[in-house]
Amino acid sequence: MYKKVFCALAVFGLITVLFCACAIRDTGSASCPCVHMGGADFIQHSITIQKGQSILLIDDAASPHTIVNGSWVNGVQKPSKESGAPTVNVQFVGNDQAPIGPFNNAGTFHVYCTIHLGMNLTITVQ
Repeated sequence: MYKKVFCALAVFGLITVLFCACAIRDTGSASCPCVHMGGADFIQHSITIQKGQSILLIDDAASPHTIVNGSWVNGVQKPSKESGAPTVNVQFVGNDQAPIGPFNNAGTFHVYCTIHLGMNLTITVQ
């Protein structure tokens, strides 16, 4: 009889844990626009944000990145900072994240990875 009671309690405990785990929601990324990076490229190549927002860059790979103002043009690095853009110079070692911004002026801005050929991100600020 004790075995049946113990088994019933264990089953109910497991069901309770499963229901609680399903109710957990990650709301941490809702307040900040995110751009994910793979091993050698941005997962998305453009993002539109509102004035005053920052962007959270997330390195999903075990790959280093150095993100700066400018872009790759025809296989050549073109470092430049558009008027009104925040200065960006962020190093990633892999599987990490860092914010860039805030972007306080409307316009189109460009950042790129100095390590990976053609790794460009266009940021449109409204």
